[in-house]
Amino acid sequence: MKLKQLLIDEGNVYQNVSSSERFEADHADLVLAFGQRTLLEKINPYNGLRSSFPNANIVICSSSGQISNNCAIQKEVVVTAIDFEKTKIKACEFDIVGNNDLNALGNMINKELIATDLKSILILSEGTHINGTELINELIKQTNTQIPIFGGLAGDEFSFEKTIVGLNHDAAIGKIVAIGFYGDHIHFGYGSEGGWGDFGPEREVTQSDKNVLYKIGDRHALDIYKEYLGKYADELPGSSLYFPLSMREKDGNTSVVRTILSIDEKNKSMTFAGNIPEGSSVRLMKGNTDKLIDASATAASQIKKEKSDAVQLALLVSCVGRRIVLGERVEEELEVVREIFGDNTTLCGFYSYGEISPTLANVACELHNQTMTIATLYED
Repeated sequence: MKLKQLLIDEGNVYQNVSSSERFEADHADLVLAFGQRTLLEKINPYNGLRSSFPNANIVICSSSGQISNNCAIQKEVVVTAIDFEKTKIKACEFDIVGNNDLNALGNMINKELIATDLKSILILSEGTHINGTELINELIKQTNTQIPIFGGLAGDEFSFEKTIVGLNHDAAIGKIVAIGFYGDHIHFGYGSEGGWGDFGPEREVTQSDKNVLYKIGDRHALDIYKEYLGKYADELPGSSLYFPLSMREKDGNTSVVRTILSIDEKNKSMTFAGNIPEGSSVRLMKGNTDKLIDASATAASQIKKEKSDAVQLALLVSCVGRRIVLGERVEEELEVVREIFGDNTTLCGFYSYGEISPTLANVACELHNQTMTIATLYED
């Protein structure tokens, strides 16, 4: 596997970041480009990328911060090109706005990607129209829980206005892109960690509708949430990113974190990036910068590199909420990942509205929020 990373600024000027020896652009199989939505709409980078990488599948995704191999959140579009020497890939795209039927998405993935030698699927989905839980449930169904799935939901800086994704065209609203990796020479590692701390009692969800939470116990969810936020309640919905919700579906199940996307003052409800089922238990969480950074190191440490000298790509998908809480220290969570992986690993990725990664308890995938999620790829 050979890699090349470059930046594209608002003048459509390319700047090299890193490159493998003897990398040839016309041999690239896959190009991942992450950028701020307004910049992507201004420069429309697809035609330039197609000229540079004529034979690649090109995926463009908006973000809430794009990660480069410099361990920096760049203002430019970050482009990572991959030349797989022994691995085949396939890619497909679905328009969830044009056809709001996740079964149709699943059928497309089954038809286009499922094969006996499929090893993993990368999903980059729009992040404003989709229910992340419903998305991964469909993916798990189509893969019979046997294929690891990783990726994330596109971001839009801190505005939550709209997100855009595109496969082999400039990014547009409502798109979901899936890439399959095939063969015995490609190897993956997956790690995910949050680092958030619980506070307040655990309470039962008594009324919800998929990802909309109405009542906790006998009280309206928004009233309880505001009570615990105190002075931060006046800053909703923006302040909700500082205080996500921990959700545990059944006794003994591992808790997952859910990010609040919006609130409804009239119904006193909250809408989340993933489902909050009735009967599940929830608890508020808050962040500590040192613990969030340590969690990024833990996520990287979860991935055991079988070959320390192998050229490796690490796709980092972190949450917009982590970027807000970490503030000026945000790049420290990238630096600790670099320290663990070393210089043979190229870092790329983005800050998202939701992270998708396998878990130890679920072979296929889980929707995460407010985590640092990492997937590594290398060939033998």
